[in-house]
Amino acid sequence: MRLFGLIGFPLSHSFSKGFFTEKFEKEGITGCRYENFPIPDIGQFPLLWKEHPQLEGLNVTIPYKQVVIPFLDELSEAAQAIGAVNCVRLKDGRLKGHNTDVTGFRRSLEPLLKPQHTKALILGAGGAAKAVKFALQQLGITYTEVSRKYCNGTIGYEAISKEIMDAHPLIINTTPLGMYPNVAEAPPIPYHFINEDHLLYDLVYNPAETQFMQQGAARGAAVKNGHEMLILQAEASWEIWNEK
Repeated sequence: MRLFGLIGFPLSHSFSKGFFTEKFEKEGITGCRYENFPIPDIGQFPLLWKEHPQLEGLNVTIPYKQVVIPFLDELSEAAQAIGAVNCVRLKDGRLKGHNTDVTGFRRSLEPLLKPQHTKALILGAGGAAKAVKFALQQLGITYTEVSRKYCNGTIGYEAISKEIMDAHPLIINTTPLGMYPNVAEAPPIPYHFINEDHLLYDLVYNPAETQFMQQGAARGAAVKNGHEMLILQAEASWEIWNEK
């Protein structure tokens, strides 16, 4: 029996287990199971592999995406650049870390891109923003980062003018603003400058239409939430675990 799973703590709301259990059933994939491993300390990571010799791959969620790295033998190019791992594969006795958030985001964004979407505003400067930046680099899209905390190369929300909005028709929210239960919240950008050339992408997927998306849609912009990204990053993990 091939075993896969998810590590994090706590794991009360795991998308992954439900997704993979349903996938195995629906696609007739036999001899595989997916389990949650809510380990309270990353120090238990090596023990997990010893206790479960049939374990072939893991997804990694909060709070272990960075601290798992010293336990791995190698990293993919994306995981190395981002400094975060959300997928691990054991192959030939070696553990390799990957970042499938990049793949999920890129694959969900690509079909929506129009010729004008050559510059992006990235709202937020956390871990999710790093994956978004790497994917945009792969797509040849330049970006400006917007953050409440000033750091190298970012601008503040109050600096976003009509000129900046016009020059950046792709706007990506990587912050948790607007996520359930705080559904009335939205990133503080000047929504009145949005038009039908804009594409607003929200990494939040609960609710299905955030305040950020509603504001864009009301002005004719295309909008997208993060649900498909979640599915595609899980599918990308499955691809990695099954690569020859």
